[in-house]
Formats: sequence, C-alpha cells, structure tokens
Amino acid sequence: MAEIAKVGVIGAGLMGNGIAHVSALAGLPVVLMDVQQAALDKAMATMSGNMDRQVKKAIITAEDKAAALARIATTTTNDAFADCDIVIEAATENEELKKKIYAGLLPKLKADAILASNTSSIPITRLAAATDRPARFIGMHFFNPVPMMQLVEIIRGLATDDATAAAVEALARKLGKTPVAAGDWPGFVVNRVLCPMLNEAIQALMEGVGDVTAIDEGMKLGANHPMGPLQLADFVGLDTLLSVMKVLHEGLGDPKYRPSPLLAKYVEAGWLGRKSGKGFYDYATNPPTPTR
Repeated sequence: MAEIAKVGVIGAGLMGNGIAHVSALAGLPVVLMDVQQAALDKAMATMSGNMDRQVKKAIITAEDKAAALARIATTTTNDAFADCDIVIEAATENEELKKKIYAGLLPKLKADAILASNTSSIPITRLAAATDRPARFIGMHFFNPVPMMQLVEIIRGLATDDATAAAVEALARKLGKTPVAAGDWPGFVVNRVLCPMLNEAIQALMEGVGDVTAIDEGMKLGANHPMGPLQLADFVGLDTLLSVMKVLHEGLGDPKYRPSPLLAKYVEAGWLGRKSGKGFYDYATNPPTPTR
C-alpha cells in the first residue's frame, strides 16, 4: 500500500471522534462506526463544537470545518469499511470486546487493509493473533484530547511488517502528529510510566498521606506538573486507568502495579471522573470541587 487514502474508525466515543476529527481535517474521507446511532449523533455534534473552537482561535477556517465534516460518513454496520485502507479500532479497553469486534469486522475488509488498535495497554501481538492479518496489524495509540495532543505511539506486534509500520507512521504525520515507536509490552511507553504514578497518588489519598488538594497542588507546584495526578486521573477516566493497571499487573507480575483498592471502589460506584460527572472531583460545581 503506497499511501492511506481512506480511514475507518470503530467507536464514536472520546477517542474515536477525536481520531475522526483529525483525519477529516487532514483531508481524508472517514467512515465512523458505532453500534449506537445516538453515539454517532453525539460524536458529530462534539466534532462540530470542537471545530468551532478551532475556528474561533483561527486554527482552521469555517470552510475547513464544513469540508471536514462533509468528509465523515457515519454507520452502525461494518459494511462501509469495504474500501477503507486502514480501520482504527477505538473501542473500550477490554480485550475480549476488541476481539469480538475484529471477528465481525475482518470479513468486510479488503485483503490489503491495515487494522490498527488504539489500545492504551493491551499487547499488540496478542490482539493480532486473533485476526487474519497479523502482518498488517499494529498499535496506533492516540492521546486525549486527540485534536490537541501531538503524540501517537506506534506499536509493532511480533509479526507486523515494515510496510504496515511505514504506512501508519506516514498517516500519523499526515494527521499532524509526532509518531514514536514503542515496544510491545503492557502499557507501552507513556502508560507504563504515567499510570503507576496516578495509581500511587490514589493510594496516597487512600492512606491519608494527603487530601485531593494537597496531592494535586503538591505535584503542580513541587514537580511543575501542569495538572495534578488526581485531576489527570479524572480526565483519563478512572475505568480506563483501572483497566490499564490490571493489564500492567497481570502482564508484568510485579505487585507494584497492583491497582489501588480506592481506584477499584470509585469505578464500582460509577465515579469515573469527568465523563461521569464525579471522580476525585465533583464536576457539578464550577470550578470542580474535591470529593474527599
């Protein structure tokens, strides 16, 4: 494949609509798929609103916005992926769900199409083994919010061929991103370093080392972090953080990666962070207030 000319995206949530957003603005036709029409409608509204902010900041023009939105086709089935050069799966961080998605998707893809996963932690070799194209399977990990964050981790599985890696790296650059190669180990580069820090901040909160304000202000003022670790955990999504920590703990076998019991308790309560309206902060107030 000389160049990726059409992009498919599975999952219309936070990451999926962000990937569709940057792909369409880069001039590529996009097929955005979700099993729920309501999720697709919400995604289109979100992209429109986000592009409006880019217009106000003179990052793009109103004409750019209109053209980009016109390039995005939405669907609730896999049939529309038939002529896509790459399909990027951006489903929930659940290995069995991803494999189930691949089983329904693969018969619809052309033979030379690339399948990429936006997984933030699950080993690519293991996911690739569940497909009919391990040589054309790769990790393409974007960061939230996708339109703003420059990094894309490119993760080759054991069987990923050079042509696939080159095509995906070129796509990342076309989207205005900076690709970095990450090894196929649980968590890759960023989450291998970042998520244990967030988990440790939650453990410190549970043990009474400091309250939410003390921990977040301490790291902002003492380590020059732009955002405190508990605020960042809320932004990432506590369910996503828990999933990553479980992958690290199970995949590496080191007790230092054990998810904090407080993190698990918040997820059980449905306190998932910003997306649910409550986590370590209550987002019903302005500004958000700590919940403990």
